[in-house]
Order: sequence, then C-alpha cells, then structure tokens
Amino acid sequence: MANSPQARKRARQNARRFGVNKARRSRIRTYLRRVEEAITSGDQAAAQATLRKAQPELMRGVTKGVLHKNTAARKMSRLSVRVKGLAG
Repeated sequence: MANSPQARKRARQNARRFGVNKARRSRIRTYLRRVEEAITSGDQAAAQATLRKAQPELMRGVTKGVLHKNTAARKMSRLSVRVKGLAG
C-alpha cells in the first residue's frame, strides 16, 4: 500500500485513469463489434457506414493513449479490406 502522500495521490490518479481508459476501450470495442456484425450480415452499405463511424473512435483511442497507432491502423486496414470484399 502507498505510504507517502505523493504515492497515495498517484494511486488515486491511477484508479481514475484506469476507469476512463477502460470506458474508452469498451467504447472502441463496441464500435468494432458493430462493424463485425455488419460484415457478417453481408450488407456492404451498412458495413461501410459502421466502419466510417468506427474510424474516428479508433483514432481518438490513439490520441488518448489507449491504443498504439499501428494497432489502430492494422484494425482499420483489415476491416476495410473485409468490407470491400463484400462487393464481389
């Protein structure tokens, strides 16, 4: 357990950041799950629409430090390839 006042404050800050970051990660995963569901339904228009909504959420996760930029880029790339594959 933290003993110094500084360490106690850091523990409080860490707990608060953990909650915020957990909510952000959950929100991002929800958007990605919606894209996955649209892809499995086979509706390309719906998949493209949900992908467009998911992209800013992924990028926001990068700027807030929840995701690494290459992770977000990889996820976007793989999803967009799958959405484009629905056409033909």
